[in-house]
Amino acid sequence: MAESISFNRRVESMQPSATLAMKSRATAMRREGHPVVALSAGEPDFDTPAPIAQAGKDAIETGFTHYTENPGTMELREAIAHKLQRDNDLDYAPDQILCSNGAKQSIALATHVLCDAGDEVLIPAPYWVSYPEMARFAGAEPSVVPTGVEDAYKLTPAALDAAITDRTRLLILCSPSNPTGTVYTPEELEGLAEVLRDNEHVFVLSDEIYEYVLYDAEHRAFASLPGMKERTITVNGFSKGFAMTGWRLGYMAGPSAIVKESAKVQGQFTSAPCSISQKAGTAAMQMDLEPVHEMVAAFRERRDFVMDRLRAMDGVRCPTPEGAFYVYPDVSDYFGTTAPNGEIIEDSSDLCFYLLEDRYVALVPGTAFGAPNGLRISYASSMEDLETAMDRIDDGLAALR
Repeated sequence: MAESISFNRRVESMQPSATLAMKSRATAMRREGHPVVALSAGEPDFDTPAPIAQAGKDAIETGFTHYTENPGTMELREAIAHKLQRDNDLDYAPDQILCSNGAKQSIALATHVLCDAGDEVLIPAPYWVSYPEMARFAGAEPSVVPTGVEDAYKLTPAALDAAITDRTRLLILCSPSNPTGTVYTPEELEGLAEVLRDNEHVFVLSDEIYEYVLYDAEHRAFASLPGMKERTITVNGFSKGFAMTGWRLGYMAGPSAIVKESAKVQGQFTSAPCSISQKAGTAAMQMDLEPVHEMVAAFRERRDFVMDRLRAMDGVRCPTPEGAFYVYPDVSDYFGTTAPNGEIIEDSSDLCFYLLEDRYVALVPGTAFGAPNGLRISYASSMEDLETAMDRIDDGLAALR
C-alpha cells in the first residue's frame, strides 16, 4: 500500500538533515552500549539561565498558557526592538518583527515569501544544511558559492559579484557562521554591501543566531550598513546565545511588507510560538548577560583546546573560528587513504563514518555543508568529552595509511 503513495515532488527531493541523522546514529550506538562521544549537534550543553527559566515557570503558574497574537506578544516584540536598537543600532517598530517557533522557521518563512520558481538563492559554502533545502522547497534554485580554508571560509566581494545573475533573488549570509565559526569584519561586510548596492534586485537574509557567541571579533548586523536595511531580513533567536534550544523561539526583523507576508504564512501553518517560551524570551531580552558571558568564556577555552589539538595533527588545516562553537578542519589529505579494515576513505563522509564506527566519535561530514573537503566538529560539549574525542580522532587519523 505505502509503495503506491505519491508525494509532493519537492518533499521527495528534499534531503534529511545530516546533523540530525548523525545525532540519531550516535544515540542508537550508545543504546547498543558503544561509548560514543557526540560532537555533531549544534546545541549548548549549558542549562537555560535561571531568570529565563523562572519566567517560564511563572508563565505556567499564572495561567499564561493560551494563544497569543500571531506575530508574538507586544511585550516580546517591544523587548526585541529595544535589543536591536541597543546592540545593533537598528530601529524597528514591533510590527516589523515576527516571532516564530525558532530561527529556523523564520528563515523558512522569509525564503518562501521572497522566492519563487526560477529564482536563484546565493549560498556561500560551507553552509548550514537547511539553506539549500529551504530554497528548493520554495521552488527556487540554490546557487552555491564556494569558499576555501585559505580565505577562512569567507565570501569575497569578487566572488559575490561573479555569482549574481538577473535571476538572483536572495543572498543568505550567516555570521558568526555555522558550520565554520567564521565572523565577517565590518569592513568585509561593507565590501559585500558595495556589490549589492549595484544589484538592487537582490535581498539579503542575514542569519545572526550566533551573535552573542563571539571571541575575537565584532558583530555587525548587516542591516545596519548604509542602504541595506530596506533589503535585509535579520533572523535571530534564543537557542544558541541563551541555551534555549528546546524552547523553540526565534524572530525576524525586516521591511514591513516582508514581515507582513511572513506573518500571513505563519498564521496558516503554525500560528504564534509557545506563550510560555515568549515570556521566557522577554526575560532573556531584559536580563543581565553575565550568564551568557560565562558560557562564552567556557566555549573559548574549549575552542582553544580543540584548535591546539588539531594544529598538532598531520594533514589537518583549520582557520581559527572567531564565533559560534564549531571548527571546520580541511581533512582532504586523508582522502584516498585506507582504513585498518581495508576500506578506502574516499571523502569526508567515509572519514566521519570510519571515526564513528571504529573510534566512537560522531562528527558531521562536509558533504552535508557543501564543502566536502572538511568536516564539522562541535565543541559544545564538556572538556572531558573533548579530550576523549580529540585523542580518538588523533589515533584514528594516524591509523590511516
